[in-house]
Amino acid sequence: MNNAPPVALITGGARRIGAAIARKLHCEGWQLIIHCRQSQQEASALAAELNTERADSVRILSGDLCNQAELLTLAEQALDCFGSLNALINNASSFYPTPVGEASEADWDNLIGSNLKAPFFLSQKLALALASSEGCIINIADIHAERPLKGHSIYCIAKAGNVMLTKTLARELAPKIRVNGIAPGAIAWPEDAAALSENEQQSILNKIALERSGEPKDIARTVHFLLTDAPYITGQIIAVDGGRTLQG
Repeated sequence: MNNAPPVALITGGARRIGAAIARKLHCEGWQLIIHCRQSQQEASALAAELNTERADSVRILSGDLCNQAELLTLAEQALDCFGSLNALINNASSFYPTPVGEASEADWDNLIGSNLKAPFFLSQKLALALASSEGCIINIADIHAERPLKGHSIYCIAKAGNVMLTKTLARELAPKIRVNGIAPGAIAWPEDAAALSENEQQSILNKIALERSGEPKDIARTVHFLLTDAPYITGQIIAVDGGRTLQG
């Protein structure tokens, strides 16, 4: 019997939701491949922290997921890290406003590339290895895939595609690979150009049934559930939103 720990590749795994997923899976005995692009310092710190807990259990790979050559190299390197792969967590995502009339082709390429194109081609490249392990793919979608967010049309288009990506891959890659998605609500407030004012944040909280924001660990626990305790679930999008989508 093969008693080696399961292996997960987490794109955008250095910070925020990605880092929470990494910590949760590592705590549950997984070996991790943490992908990053610009957050190499955070990725190194996280890997050092987790490798202190369990030696040589975490590796770091960097690359631009919008660059097809780098993406394919990343997939090949991921398979070399531990010799197998049990889970692909497509978490990496660009997010910023693109009001109609101001959006550029570069915005389109970036937002579609990180949120839709990269998850598809990573899944395609790694499908054989995941089938061999009867593994899983989890795509991090968004509740705004169905409820458009004003001023963010390209992002919402990309996440809507991500939802269909989850469903079509679930059908094409069955029965060896399960594919599911998670649609976060107000989990980690946007940063930089997409940052919200306190009034904007409160306006969102007022529409949430549980009257509070969630935490990255809420997504991490859902990822772990789908990977390890949901053998008959595939092709589903689970909203982790505190009841936000109960309201119009």
